[in-house]
Amino acid sequence: MNLSKNKKLILSILLDAFGMIPFIDIVWAPLSGYLMTKLYKGDKGKLAGIISFIEEIIPGTDFIPTFTLMWLYTYVFSSQRAQNDNIIDISK
Repeated sequence: MNLSKNKKLILSILLDAFGMIPFIDIVWAPLSGYLMTKLYKGDKGKLAGIISFIEEIIPGTDFIPTFTLMWLYTYVFSSQRAQNDNIIDISK
């Protein structure tokens, strides 16, 4: 899915809210894993899809906002680390 950063955040929040419905876990778990791999490409998306599936299939873990956490990792934490990786130390 080629969505903007803000649209992905809104969709992530909605998908997390949908995933909190307890009686749909058996259907939602594989679907959430698939959607996670489509929202976030590459190895990070595949790993997040597996984590999302496990989180949804285990009873009592519906409150964890997996999609939103992946959005934060992708657009907040990874982008900060990428900016820091570009800094060159010339003091030596």
